[in-house]
Amino acid sequence: MPEPRIDNLAEALAARDRPAVGVWNRLEGRPRTTDFERALRAEVRDPLWLLTRQWQLGEFRGSDGGSPVTATYSIAVARPSRFRPAGGTPEPLPPDRPLEALAERRPVPFVAGADRIAFDLRLAIGRRWLKLLGRSPVLGSVAFDFRGQYVRLYPIALPDPATDADASRVADPEVWSTLQAVAGRRMDGYLLYRHLKDGGHASDGISDLLHLHRPALDALGDRLVAWFDDLIDQPDADGAWDPRRLEHRFSVAGSAPGGGEKVLTAQEYPGGELDWHAFSLDPAAPVGGTEPPLPPINRTVFPAPLRYAGMPLPRWWAVEDGATNFAAVSPDSTDLARLVFLEFALVYSNDWFQLPCELPVGTVATIQGLAVTDVFGERLWITSAGTGLDDDWQRWSMFTLDTIDSAPGAAADTGLFLPASVPKVADGPALEEVSLIRDENANLVWGIELTVPRATGEGRRGSEVAAGIQARHLRLHPPTEPGGPLAPIAYEAMNSVPENWIPFIPVHVPGDNRTIQLQRAAMPNVVDVLPPVQPRTSLLREGLDATPPQSYFVNQEEVPQSGTRLAVAYNRTRWRDGRVCVWLSAKRGTGRGEGSSGLAFDLLVDTPATAH
Repeated sequence: MPEPRIDNLAEALAARDRPAVGVWNRLEGRPRTTDFERALRAEVRDPLWLLTRQWQLGEFRGSDGGSPVTATYSIAVARPSRFRPAGGTPEPLPPDRPLEALAERRPVPFVAGADRIAFDLRLAIGRRWLKLLGRSPVLGSVAFDFRGQYVRLYPIALPDPATDADASRVADPEVWSTLQAVAGRRMDGYLLYRHLKDGGHASDGISDLLHLHRPALDALGDRLVAWFDDLIDQPDADGAWDPRRLEHRFSVAGSAPGGGEKVLTAQEYPGGELDWHAFSLDPAAPVGGTEPPLPPINRTVFPAPLRYAGMPLPRWWAVEDGATNFAAVSPDSTDLARLVFLEFALVYSNDWFQLPCELPVGTVATIQGLAVTDVFGERLWITSAGTGLDDDWQRWSMFTLDTIDSAPGAAADTGLFLPASVPKVADGPALEEVSLIRDENANLVWGIELTVPRATGEGRRGSEVAAGIQARHLRLHPPTEPGGPLAPIAYEAMNSVPENWIPFIPVHVPGDNRTIQLQRAAMPNVVDVLPPVQPRTSLLREGLDATPPQSYFVNQEEVPQSGTRLAVAYNRTRWRDGRVCVWLSAKRGTGRGEGSSGLAFDLLVDTPATAH
């Protein structure tokens, strides 16, 4: 019989009148068969709907082509083997140093005008020579006697505080104290190095030599020259720096694959990062010299689809991750670069494949042909998109070199230059720093020496150096006090500017009444008996140290309204074999706008009250 109805369930549970046992049922899936073949077929119950949906989304509008499976290419390789600075002599392109070192290197300025500088290197060369003497097993105990002779033969002279020529070294307390400490105690190694480079021998001028000592000293001299030449890379003649254009200009050349010579010229290299876009083909400037061509590179590789962040997925039912929001890009109708990028990223994204291609460093590579085999077994011959005439305005290419003054109807060059450069270069502190600015009030261009090299090899603020030297000159030549009563005001023809401001005046190019160039000028010294103020940096002393001194000109367009900034510093890097490369280079950058020197003419100034 059925159980009676429980009216008060809570009371019955509390009194435990009718205990019960709970029972639960679990639903389990039971496979009908152990074969998953039908489940893996992914059968569609309504194929017509799926087909219409695919038609609606345009998935049936595909290209009649298969995906690439393999690709075979042949690349003609040319290796530049000669280097030539602009207007200089060609020289072999060494394989043991980066191209930046050859392009940027400049001579170490051991001598600049009346100031002998780089005493840090002079002492380093001398210390190296004294160590070679002490470690020589042939010289033995007499090496100590030779050391004293070399110190006396190649001395470091102490500046004379009473002369104007040594005012720059005496005015700097650190330089003056350093020279006082080393004068007469250490040798000037550069004088010995220069003597050896000019054809002399290390044993010249040394007394008390035995028959074994002379060849031993000469052999140590050769070791000293080889050590310093390997320490800092310097050009044998003129470097690639063009002081008129304020940039590096040079060319590299090698044998072309089809015969002849291929010349690549860097016309406007400011220094810093050197890559393929700094070069242009220069068929009108042969360098000379030939070498056997390199064998072509033939490879068969497997293409891989191109992938990038935010790329549209190949199927309409997949969910994109939204890492890159191309919909947020809103270009204008005239923004062609952005429109081309969006079309590549959104419309033709799945039509691009990438092929691995390894090229030797320091070569010019040109693809001779590319054969692609697709999934249908068809072989397609693909040519470069940039082929054709070089002057064809419809020709389009990327990562190719332009041609300087190409002849009408000349074929375009589709080669890629992979220069022998390094990815990272360590820059030292600036030894020289110059800012070229325009002064519209004075109608001049000023070369402001922001950093000036010291005699000990470091850089110092140019305004401090100029103020110290000026104070030293005034101490040696104190101004004469005016005698007699004076008027309350006096006429002054012009005022003065700091001595680290070097003027450049606009002048006409010879034979041209319209083109203007900038010529270095000079401001008068505060001391009338001294010559005009001269620059103290090698960047602005161009031509002053020649015999006879020459004028220095800068193209007017090299100093725009924003100004130009130049810096000289040591660079250091490692080559592929681990060899350390050090060179002194100049780099060009953008300035900080115009400025005013405060130069004025025809002034009325108040005379001191004590002179009235």
